[in-house]
Amino acid sequence: MNEKLLGYAGRVLKVDLTNKKHEDFPWTDADRRRTLGGKIMAADILYNHINPDMKAFDEDNWIVVTTGPLTGCGCPNTSRFNISTISPLTNIVTSSNCGGGFGLSLKKAGYDAVVITGKSSSPVHVEILEDDVLFHDATELWGMKTGETQENLPKRHGKLAIGPAGENKVLYSAVFSDERAAGRGGVGAVFGDKMLKAVTVFGTKSAEVYNREKLKEINKKWVKQLKDNPLTGNQLPKLGTAALVAPMQAHRILATKNFGAGRFDGFEKISGEHLAEKHLIKNAACTTCVIRCTRTVKIDEKSVKGPELETLGLLGANILNDDMELIIKWNYELDELGMDTISTAGSVAFAMELNEKGIWDCGLTFGKTDNLSEVFEDIAYRRGIGDTLADGTKRMSEKLGGKEFAIHSKGMELSAYEPRGAVGQGLGYATSNRGGCHLNAGYLVFLEGLGLNIDALTPHGKAALSIMFQNLMETISAAGSCLFTSYAVLPSFLIDKPNSFITKTVTTLFPYFGPVVNLLNRYPFIASVNLPFIMHAYAITAATGMKTNVAKLLKWGEYGYNIERASNIVLGQEKGADTLPKRLTDENQIKDDNRTKVPLDKMKKTYYRARGWIDGVPTPKKLKKLGIKVPEIIKNYKG
Repeated sequence: MNEKLLGYAGRVLKVDLTNKKHEDFPWTDADRRRTLGGKIMAADILYNHINPDMKAFDEDNWIVVTTGPLTGCGCPNTSRFNISTISPLTNIVTSSNCGGGFGLSLKKAGYDAVVITGKSSSPVHVEILEDDVLFHDATELWGMKTGETQENLPKRHGKLAIGPAGENKVLYSAVFSDERAAGRGGVGAVFGDKMLKAVTVFGTKSAEVYNREKLKEINKKWVKQLKDNPLTGNQLPKLGTAALVAPMQAHRILATKNFGAGRFDGFEKISGEHLAEKHLIKNAACTTCVIRCTRTVKIDEKSVKGPELETLGLLGANILNDDMELIIKWNYELDELGMDTISTAGSVAFAMELNEKGIWDCGLTFGKTDNLSEVFEDIAYRRGIGDTLADGTKRMSEKLGGKEFAIHSKGMELSAYEPRGAVGQGLGYATSNRGGCHLNAGYLVFLEGLGLNIDALTPHGKAALSIMFQNLMETISAAGSCLFTSYAVLPSFLIDKPNSFITKTVTTLFPYFGPVVNLLNRYPFIASVNLPFIMHAYAITAATGMKTNVAKLLKWGEYGYNIERASNIVLGQEKGADTLPKRLTDENQIKDDNRTKVPLDKMKKTYYRARGWIDGVPTPKKLKKLGIKVPEIIKNYKG
């Protein structure tokens, strides 16, 4: 018999907003062994609940907030938590990860997750305590922005809150915990539809771990690894994610003018170097983080969180704006309104091009910035053109036209990496379960110029590498770890010495490792070893007692990726959904260079074959192999 798993709080809470009741949600050690935690756990819970007729704003759509087994166990960079639900933006499952304090507090209250069901008839604040759940009238909080809302919540509690954008069901509104956002996919709109203004949690418990002394030893090594790595120990602390602006410019992957180009003449003014020199007050960090990549800046003498790379790129180069002070201001305003900066910026850039082409006279113009603060407020409150912009790029293109340059995948706006300069990233965008997300995509751009310098324009090996990276990142996230910890997996000398013979040999050969990587993807038991640079496996073993190695990490990730995909098929995702706009697949970024467009169809065929999918649909054989029940729609799928 398997030993009882440790590291977990051991309980899952179910909250019924309709009837103002709560109870334990059944979740066993067998479930934990199958899913690990985090977003994979949430995907499993949703998969066993959804039906083909369910929509994001249905009363029966569940919100599932999950932690991982490493959350609260003292490991570095493990304060992350996840929110999953049906997305109003994409109509499929979305998962949104956050580094605010809620996850740690939920674990301290004795819960690994909370499943939120039903719909309140009036604004509500749910307070979770160790032995009780209280439902408070939130009428006085309704209408407040995210900062003010959290200031009016209990001080020592972990917090989730929405702003006006969530209340007005902007399809890309976010949920905030402290200054951190669960930003993508419109989870804030689902909160708003349920009249759920805030959730707070407080407790003083601590999870018992399997081997405390061993975990301390592992954590010490892990911290050293992160601090010694040139990316997690130098680049990110020094410049934050904004450090990527300059290399993105160099590699033609900085989205510019609604992804019309990959370079921006004013890039230096929106770079990490400029932010650090002119605006940085100090570094900040999520709780338990040793990287400290968060920028702290000032607005009107108030210290606030500075913009991340995505915000700098998409509210900078992608709308032809080089004013850093404006981006800092907009980033704060959008956080206060409770909106995802990526989808907001993408929708605005699309509207600017519609206006430029004479399709929609909306008053938005590339390079014109004096009206954007007002536009952002109009989006949050659904006023004027803001009501149209609040529905996102896909719906705007269906209503107004311009589908060929509507930059999204599955309805979710792409992040700031222009994939015609990194075609593996393009494949990831298209096959990402939640839509145009750089992280769920597998973040292959890290190999294609931002970490290593493999051939960014070849399709060779990109399908196999995408699958491996998607699976590994799925598991790292599910464990409760920040995905930046994956940066330190690569040997430091490959980053430190890009011109060395060894590094050049590795980067030259990497795309041709595809067949070997595919073997690992298909038969992960081959990798039934522990590698000294993948600390996550050691930590999971010491925290939970589950014997974990690289093979196990790959298998959890594969399970999670497939169960999310199966959920999307049940919810109506159709054949051909794994696509990109024609601008990225049919038009060269560099006029006479046919390599500078995403060869999506070619890569996708290889990807599907390696995944065991047909037209993006997992086969019954694949699901059965993974222990996932086969839904009727897949049983009957003919291709």
